Amino acid sequence: MLSCVSLRALLFISTLVRVLLIAYGEWQDRHFTVQFTDIDYHVFSDAALHITRGESPYDRPTYRYTPLLALILTPNHYLFFSFGKFLFVIFDLLTGWLIYTLLSLRHVSESLKLLSCACWLLNPLTATVSSRGNAESLLSFLVLSCLYLLVCRHTISAGVLFGLAVHMKIFPIMYSLPMFLFIDEHYTVKVGGVTDGKRVWLMGLLTRERLKFTVVSAATFALTTLLCFMWCGMDFIHEGYLYHITRRDTRHNFSVWFYMLYLIQDSWLSLPVGLLAFIPQALLLIASALWLYRDLPFCCFVQTFVFVTFNKVCTSQYFLWYLCLLPLIVPFSRLRLCSVVVMTTMWFLGQALWLVPAYYLEFQGYNTFTRIWTAGIALFVINVFIIVRIIQHHSFCPTLRNGHVTKLCLKTS
Repeated sequence: MLSCVSLRALLFISTLVRVLLIAYGEWQDRHFTVQFTDIDYHVFSDAALHITRGESPYDRPTYRYTPLLALILTPNHYLFFSFGKFLFVIFDLLTGWLIYTLLSLRHVSESLKLLSCACWLLNPLTATVSSRGNAESLLSFLVLSCLYLLVCRHTISAGVLFGLAVHMKIFPIMYSLPMFLFIDEHYTVKVGGVTDGKRVWLMGLLTRERLKFTVVSAATFALTTLLCFMWCGMDFIHEGYLYHITRRDTRHNFSVWFYMLYLIQDSWLSLPVGLLAFIPQALLLIASALWLYRDLPFCCFVQTFVFVTFNKVCTSQYFLWYLCLLPLIVPFSRLRLCSVVVMTTMWFLGQALWLVPAYYLEFQGYNTFTRIWTAGIALFVINVFIIVRIIQHHSFCPTLRNGHVTKLCLKTS
């Protein structure tokens, strides 16, 4: 069906859908109690308003992001309120273009590239999230741009974008180990076997390119963090970073940890249990990095899926963290269509089972905490089942082999 559709047509349709969603959202916000616009968008916009007044963005309660995000949304008050929504939609569309470009580098067929792009661009979840004013598309663009630059062996540029991505939201730091390992001893090999100044220290672990990527990404993160600290002081450090490390969100969310943290929120156990929740994540992230780093897009997808599934806080926007990576592995999957349909149905059904009791708690005031927790456990089991099936049926394909981008692999290593 996609054979008659070009990338340009796919981007046009996707743009039209998102513009219509923004227009519909303006109408719904004026006529209904339940707002279409994401509550976070109002937080971003309020923080931007404080900046236009010469104040700190952290004068807005619950603003817990980098001040750079509020800064780029100041046109919300100079131009029009939905400026940020259109900006996020642009990054959303650029993410789709990056998916196409990355798959082109790996010599994937045109039909498979368009199918993979459609998984992102025509996905109702991704289209709705960016149109509601959620900023996750900005991070998706930064992460995929970094992957693209690494595959193209632009180490310094990749380091800059990676440092900026970690500054914008701390979770991409989990990609640092697989990216570091990905830049291995063959990373700078040229045609004919001539090496590009390869020097090795510390038993081959630290090559020149690895060192460049590490130093540049760390310097970018440090510089942006220092500038924001000079601007907003400790409010930035606490709200932007420390809060997310010690966060114990006892509001209902998809996480399997939420109900336990809710029950012990006033106990001395609250902090240590919240910190212990990181241990399963850390072990699985390290293991997946060491196992899968040569197939970098797949490794990043598995890491993100595991991180979100085992995280102590999980909302719908977290799903975008791995959905932007999913199209990059679609051409390398040996899953049958019927299996994909079943797993997709299970994934949406698990969320629906959670959303029903969550609605009655949030809007009707019923005590449905136990049902929400049970639904969260069911969704956790579904997610574990899905990621195991995806790994089992993935055709492992090293992204670089002897310094060259590899073609589509049809056999499992």
